[in-house]
Amino acid sequence: MAHRTLSRRRLLQSMLSLAASTAVPALHGDIPEQTPLKRKVPGTDIQLPLVGLGSWITFNVGNDPALLKQCTAVMEAFFAMGGCMIDSSPMYGTSQATIGHGLEALDAVKQVYATDKVWTSSHEEGSKQIEASRRDWGVSRFDLLQVHNLVAWEEHLEMLFAMKEAGEIRHVGITTSHGRRHDTLERIMRDHPLDFVQLTYNIVDREAESRLLPLARERGIGVIANRPFQRKRLIRYLEDKPLPPWAADIDAGGWAQFILKFIVSHPDISCAIPATTRADHVRENMAAAAEPLPDATMRRRMVDYVQNL
Repeated sequence: MAHRTLSRRRLLQSMLSLAASTAVPALHGDIPEQTPLKRKVPGTDIQLPLVGLGSWITFNVGNDPALLKQCTAVMEAFFAMGGCMIDSSPMYGTSQATIGHGLEALDAVKQVYATDKVWTSSHEEGSKQIEASRRDWGVSRFDLLQVHNLVAWEEHLEMLFAMKEAGEIRHVGITTSHGRRHDTLERIMRDHPLDFVQLTYNIVDREAESRLLPLARERGIGVIANRPFQRKRLIRYLEDKPLPPWAADIDAGGWAQFILKFIVSHPDISCAIPATTRADHVRENMAAAAEPLPDATMRRRMVDYVQNL
């Protein structure tokens, strides 16, 4: 109990310090009561909370009233903890409509940094798909649109940059969740003025550290870390393993926070986007975006510990 009280005290001190020091305005509306640590996105005028919300699988609930209510509760907890980036895609079934349902129920359109994707091999269908996604969300425009998994990326990037120029979206990005596509992603990052890339990065998937994260820093590109828990596989592997006692030094109360703190402590990561179906889990995830974060020495210690389990 004493440790939990200390964690809350540190979180409050972090929130107050951040609120006093940042000169960048909030994305939308009022600052919530709880504010996670934020990082300025390179080349933009915004700061994003270090933890966002994914929707792959978890929000694909169709029209089931009970499941829609559950997803809305997740979103309510997310916003209450100071979250703003929610990420989705046309590939994710009914997830976009679920997000729209939650935003309407919570009257939270002004709180969200709406992040979606275009996912079609047809250039002609891309704009229609984007408009359908926008209607599902119920937003006037997307903050960030990304080309999903590099599908027809040349044609879609041209369209997205034109939309940005016209003020129809704020930022442009591209995504991959496959390490084998990193060579292509690197080439696109070098050749195009992207605002964001989204890629897989966690305590065991660290390939991006060698080339892509340094390149993002060099090029002024924000980085969204997807699959932080390897679609729960990493959590399932670790859940019966002992958390090291020194995890208390970074206020990591469980494996989820241990992993998230490792991810978001990398200075070139803008935001991690774990997905969940439970409000208590989203609160736990958001609480990871708080001081203390691990330094370089602690990060190496964390990697060594997990590798030796």
